[in-house]
Amino acid sequence: MSGPAGIFSDVMIEAMLDRAEIRVPMPLAKGQVQPASLDLRLGARAWRMRASFLPGPSGSVAERIAAYSLHEIDLTRGAVLETGCVYLAEVQEELALPSDVAAAANPKSSTGRLDVFTRVITEGAGAFDTIPAGYQGPLYAEISPRTFPVLVRMGSRLSQIRFRRGQPRIDDIALRALHARSRLVDREEALIQDGVTFSVDLSGFDAQGLVGYRGKRHTALVDVDRVGAYVASEYWEPIFLGARRELVLDPNEFYILASKEAVHVPPDHAAEMVPFDAVMGEFRVHYAGFFDPGFGHAAAGGSGARGVLEVRSRDVPFIVEDGQVVGRLIYEKMAGAPKQLYGAGLSSNYQAQGLKLSKHFIG
Repeated sequence: MSGPAGIFSDVMIEAMLDRAEIRVPMPLAKGQVQPASLDLRLGARAWRMRASFLPGPSGSVAERIAAYSLHEIDLTRGAVLETGCVYLAEVQEELALPSDVAAAANPKSSTGRLDVFTRVITEGAGAFDTIPAGYQGPLYAEISPRTFPVLVRMGSRLSQIRFRRGQPRIDDIALRALHARSRLVDREEALIQDGVTFSVDLSGFDAQGLVGYRGKRHTALVDVDRVGAYVASEYWEPIFLGARRELVLDPNEFYILASKEAVHVPPDHAAEMVPFDAVMGEFRVHYAGFFDPGFGHAAAGGSGARGVLEVRSRDVPFIVEDGQVVGRLIYEKMAGAPKQLYGAGLSSNYQAQGLKLSKHFIG
C-alpha cells in the first residue's frame, strides 16, 4: 500500500481531485466534500429503464441502455421521476483510482428519507454500490422513487461515495475498547455483536406520544434540491404510541422511525449502518448508511444523535416492538484526520437529531 489504511478524509479526497483520481467536468459545489465522503452529482442525461440491471464483467452500461431503455431524459432542464419506475442517470464525477484504493457508495441521508431507492453502478459491475480498487471509468446512478415523485436536475446530489485503503473495519474487541474510551452509544454497556447493535424506539418522542411517520400516497412531487419547502402533513401521516408499544408494518408502506440509542462517531473513525440479520425480521431498516466523523460528537455541536430508520416491510405485515434490535453500526478507522467534523460549520442537517424527517419538510 502507498499510504495508511483507513477511510479517506476530506483532505485526502481533495488531494485525489488534485491528482485527477476523481475527475470532474466543472468545479465542485459548496459542501460537496464531506468529512469522509464525496457527494455525487447527476449528469446531463438519464434514461427510463425497463428494469434494474448490472452490466457484469463482460457487458457494458451502454449496451444495456441501448437494449433496455424506454426513452432518454434531458436533466439540464430538470425532470420528474415517477414512483414505481427505474431510471439510470449519468454521474458527473469519474474515477481513476489507484490500485490500492477502493470505494463504496450509499444514498445520502435525505435521499433515503424520501424513500428514493438509489444505487451506484460502474462498468463491469457485478454488485451495486461497490467500486473495486483501481477502477477507472464513469459512474451511473440507478434511481427508483418509491413513495413520492421527485424533481431532479443536472447537479442534484442523491448519492455519496466513500474511499478506503486496506481493511479499516475494527473488530468487536477493538469496538469494546473504543466504546469504553469514547461512548459510542448512550448506554454504559453497548451490545456489541459484529458491530454495535441498535434498537427501535416506540416509546414516544413528545407529549403526544409520536413514534414515527408513514409516507402518504398520491402526493405532490418533491424537488430534491429545495430545503424546507414542503409542509410535512401533506406528505406524512404521524404515528402515535400504542398501549402495547409495538407497530405493525404494512407491506408496501414506508416508515420513518428512530433508534432508541443516541449514536456517537469519534473524529478518528467513520461508521456505517447495516442490517442486523435477515432472520431477525421481514423488513428493511435503511437505505442510507454512512455516518461521518463527528456525528453526535459534543465538540461538533452534538451530544449523541439518534439513528433515523427508513423502514419498509418486505412481503408480509410484520410487528416490531419497542427496543427490538433492528440494525448495527460498523466502525472503521480513518486514514487521516478530517479538517472539519460533521456538524462543525458544515451544512449538516442531522447533527443532534432525534426523530426527524428529511430537510425538505417543515412543520
